[in-house]
Amino acid sequence: MSITYYAISSGTLSGVSPKSAPFATIQSEPRRQFLNPNPFSRLGFSPSLQGSIIEFRLKLSSTVVLSKERRVLPLVVRNDRPQNEDLPKQYARREKKPFPVPIVDLRRAARERVKNNKDKPKRPLPPPKNGMVVKSLVPLAYKVYNARIRLINNLHRLMKVVRVNACGWCNEIHVGPYGHPFKSCKGPNASQRKGLHEWTNSVIEDVIVPLEAYHLYDRLGKRIRHDERFSIPRVPAVVELCIQGGVEISEFPTKRRRKPIIRIGKSEFVDADETELPDPEPQLPPVALLTELPVSEITPPSSEEEMVSLAEETLQAWEEMRAGAKKLMRLYRVRVCGYCPEVHVGPTGHKSQNCGAFKHQQRNGQHGWQSAVLDDLIPPRYVWHVPDVNGPPLQRELRSFYGQAPAVVEICAQAGAIVPEQYRATMRLEVGIPTSVKEAEMVV
Repeated sequence: MSITYYAISSGTLSGVSPKSAPFATIQSEPRRQFLNPNPFSRLGFSPSLQGSIIEFRLKLSSTVVLSKERRVLPLVVRNDRPQNEDLPKQYARREKKPFPVPIVDLRRAARERVKNNKDKPKRPLPPPKNGMVVKSLVPLAYKVYNARIRLINNLHRLMKVVRVNACGWCNEIHVGPYGHPFKSCKGPNASQRKGLHEWTNSVIEDVIVPLEAYHLYDRLGKRIRHDERFSIPRVPAVVELCIQGGVEISEFPTKRRRKPIIRIGKSEFVDADETELPDPEPQLPPVALLTELPVSEITPPSSEEEMVSLAEETLQAWEEMRAGAKKLMRLYRVRVCGYCPEVHVGPTGHKSQNCGAFKHQQRNGQHGWQSAVLDDLIPPRYVWHVPDVNGPPLQRELRSFYGQAPAVVEICAQAGAIVPEQYRATMRLEVGIPTSVKEAEMVV
């Protein structure tokens, strides 16, 4: 806990003169009578601020006249990390997802780009827009692919020692020895059960959302038509992003150009002649591709130390997959429907009319494609954070005091891994939880 206290005593200010800088640091001494033993009580701060980085600053003017009277000066409190943070907004079925960049900003940038490129020679397209692979991102694509395989294999083992409950009527899950008591079920006959969940066993697909996309043999080829929707294979969206990034998988071949394409129009191009080039030599991948473990080889960790080490490795694989996919998405475009979770990895979306979201009849089942963000490609399944697994269960009346986290993070946290800094605010690890409902009613 790093806290600096500033106070003004009756008398002189230690180390501060009227000609000092506008912002001055005033160190308080514990032996002074005016110092409160508990500085948080007078400032109205909660004891849960322990562990936060807080800086108190007093803005002093050079015309301040020091006297024996205590003066009230403005106090500025800065916290480098928020104590609480809400989850990203969950949009209803009738709401459309917002654009990552507003349409007004996109149009303004397009006009500015056309204005700047006026009367200038056209520059050659960079990869991957010219059909080539970005060679600098090929090792990253292999890293993301292997991180996903490690994540799945480790979660299979952790779920044998960490209980994960799934509702039999809706898609909600809960990590803990027993399900939570909150009435949030929206499945069939939820009104008859008064919103209560019926908890059952879970599988790996409940933790990692199985989001699939069409596999493209040529990412710059023609768009997938509606009558081709069953003839084209579908693969996990992250795997398709890695394939387009340079990962070679024999089951899913893809076209690799060795010369940039030749543009003959805004949306028309021809492939360059590659007949004079020598035959491509088979190249070894930068790293060996991992494979998923069969069910017969999945074993739980044998000791407490192995479980903690496995949880740390799983959390690292989760962060590597998300961070690497975010870098790949900067160059390899990913599209998402603004009305449903459908994802397409490619410059333009497909033409399959399989959107069943709100008012899909008006769009004839076509998707409303827009740029995707990381959570569209790898959607985190948020669950309630259990403060103490061995303690009392969650109480329905104390729901506002509990935090949430992605299911992968919660599983690793209960297995003994250290929670990363970016998840501490949403998990509300620094919020004091009342022990009873009567104590919660006394909270201001």
